Amino acid sequence: MKITIEDIPEGSEPEIILRCNEPDDALLRLIYSIKSSSKKLIGLTGMQMHVISPGDVFYFEAVDNKVFIYCREKVYESRLKLYELEADYEQGDFFRASKSTILNIAKIKSVSPILYGKFEALLQNGEKVYISRQYVPVLKKKLGL
Repeated sequence: MKITIEDIPEGSEPEIILRCNEPDDALLRLIYSIKSSSKKLIGLTGMQMHVISPGDVFYFEAVDNKVFIYCREKVYESRLKLYELEADYEQGDFFRASKSTILNIAKIKSVSPILYGKFEALLQNGEKVYISRQYVPVLKKKLGL
């Protein structure tokens, strides 16, 4: 793959032009990654609204009809439903890990198999998240296994 970077006049909007015969999955993931890098999440703590970059999110979890956004040190509440977050971010590094969890694969430190076909993911912040056996094939596909 050839990559060319050109200088543009100051004040001009950056532009990306892709030339290819047919975009493959890797190229489509790259395009989605570029597009979603500017997409921000809104997290709530009490009466405050926080702007969160998707790259800072470790995982989303639904508990008691509420959805929470787990970052390195803080937890925020989201107004979005889990299925909405899944639709918005599944093309990137996020995948459904269980019925109530969407996990950021980029934040996984290690993965180990546990009982009955489930996996346990150790995250970079030390938390452990379980991956249901029905979602293990999705994890393997995301990891390229």
